[in-house]
Amino acid sequence: MPRFPLGRKPAPPQPGAPVRRHLPPPSQLRRDRRALLRVREQRIRDLGGLMLEMYRRDQFRQDLVLDRCAELVALEDRVAEIDALLSTALSLRHRPAARCECGAPILWGSKFCTSCGRAVVAGVQPASPQEA
Repeated sequence: MPRFPLGRKPAPPQPGAPVRRHLPPPSQLRRDRRALLRVREQRIRDLGGLMLEMYRRDQFRQDLVLDRCAELVALEDRVAEIDALLSTALSLRHRPAARCECGAPILWGSKFCTSCGRAVVAGVQPASPQEA
């Protein structure tokens, strides 16, 4: 069964246009960050063990060390990216909620205040349901 009515097709994505994605919930970001930090610590220990073995055998392989270090830097970059996403998600979560003249929070998509019944002013941007 097609997702779109017959004759209508979705607009193809424009090349070079950024893809807009929703932020994952902060709990998922925290979980991913903790998992990456555990992997990073394990890789650091492995790198230390590798260096010790190369010292013992008196055979130093620079290419192997560089590969392992590049993996660690990539993990640290991903942790920094998750930190930025987490701070963005938390700042969006704590933005001030739109309020009616009566003081009640206005829910996202509301046309009228749930408390007093006044019409929502067009210039006011309602708060999302999470903030109410």
